[in-house]
Amino acid sequence: MYTNQPINDQHFKHCGFWGRKFREGNPWAHKLHQFMSDRKAVNIEETDTAYIVALYAAGLKKEHFKISINEEVLTIKYAPNESGNSAQYIYQEYQAGPFERSFKLNNKVLTDTVSAVYEEGVLKVTLNKNPETTKPAQEVTVL
Repeated sequence: MYTNQPINDQHFKHCGFWGRKFREGNPWAHKLHQFMSDRKAVNIEETDTAYIVALYAAGLKKEHFKISINEEVLTIKYAPNESGNSAQYIYQEYQAGPFERSFKLNNKVLTDTVSAVYEEGVLKVTLNKNPETTKPAQEVTVL
């Protein structure tokens, strides 16, 4: 999950002493902070008939989401229209910037029946299981 957004010292101002110490002398600090701020949290739930990918993305517009499946990889992108954003923040902890998450499907889902809904800040992508490749779990007896 890499984006080309530059990082600057504004991101570390609210961290106080520890933010400065983390940044000073650590060449990877800005990349780690950028990675953590650009990466959206995901829960993956398994039911008897489907996998549900729930991506926490509060405050975003559903029309800017792009969901695709290519070569057994589910990709969720968010690409907002940047042209109208002229806000000058004096303090900023979150951004509604672009991001991308990808998940390998391993031929376990029916790619032609994927559905998605965005409600209350959570994008839920439902992937119906492929009954031909999905096998029930086996129990192993401990001797």
